[in-house]
Amino acid sequence: MLLFGLFLLTSALAGQRPGTQAESNLSSKFQFSSNKEQNGVQDPQHERVITVSTNGSIHSPRFPHAYPRNTVLVWRLVAVEENVWIQLTFDERFGLEDPEDDICKYDFVEVEEPSDGTVLGRWCGSGSVPGKQISKGNQIRIRFVSDEYFPSEPGFCIHYNIVMPQFTEAVSPSVLPASALPLDLLNNAVTAFSTLEDLIRYLEPDRWQLDLEDLYRPTWQLLGKAFVFGRKSRVVDLNLLKEEVRLYSCTPRNFSVSIREELKRTDTIFWPGCLLVKRCGGNCACCLHNCNECQCVPSKVTKKYHEVLQLRPKIGVRGLHKSLTDVALEHHEACDCVCRGNAGG
Repeated sequence: MLLFGLFLLTSALAGQRPGTQAESNLSSKFQFSSNKEQNGVQDPQHERVITVSTNGSIHSPRFPHAYPRNTVLVWRLVAVEENVWIQLTFDERFGLEDPEDDICKYDFVEVEEPSDGTVLGRWCGSGSVPGKQISKGNQIRIRFVSDEYFPSEPGFCIHYNIVMPQFTEAVSPSVLPASALPLDLLNNAVTAFSTLEDLIRYLEPDRWQLDLEDLYRPTWQLLGKAFVFGRKSRVVDLNLLKEEVRLYSCTPRNFSVSIREELKRTDTIFWPGCLLVKRCGGNCACCLHNCNECQCVPSKVTKKYHEVLQLRPKIGVRGLHKSLTDVALEHHEACDCVCRGNAGG
């Protein structure tokens, strides 16, 4: 009986060893995970909270050298004061893995508005440095992701600072925000604004001043030359009468045209939506040709460039690309009266 009891005790001790080993392995696994979090390689649900009271910066690991692979870092910047905003400025040294089909799929840094989860932007590659970003409140979240392939350098560095809110009342012809309107209705809303400042306030109420600064950065675009019309010297009243008839008969004159209709660009919004161009107009009552009916047609046509604001929907995310661009519109510099049917001759 004593021998049987010793046998049972030995079996119990032997059976406990695998369980002890499994527990040890499990503890080691959790410990490894904890070490990863302390190093900043975190699950997307976890984040490092940074209290912001003065200027500072965050950056990818090893910046300005190649960052490690298989990394997820999340920072949430929280200002000490509630009624302030946080401004982010990207360092000029910026380079992550290139996008695929213009989409940042692999390595990227993105900025998110914590209050509603809106992604303010996602960036990768090295073609250009991201613009400034401003939070809607006293918090902003930054997330960096790298996959297991092709780390790049130098990574990124973001400088942050506190800014005071600019409380301005935007005069908006539309009750709905720009993001809630389909393109055609948004085009109507954009057209109703009388100044560029009011328009940008409507499109980006929280960061309109930054958008205006970006729009008016120096560009090297070709600008159209102004028209210069000489006037005939007036000697006697009869000459004046004849000149007035000429000016108001078949001559170039101002016409307003819709840019979208002229360029056949229904996928884009322009502001101003209409521009003045020179087009032939007036009648041919004093037509010198021996025909039943004369018509006014252009005899000299040129294209002139006009700088306007261009708004294009972003692909895959909400929002609009805003940029100043030159549009080429047709201008009539000279007109003639010709017999109807001979306009092409």
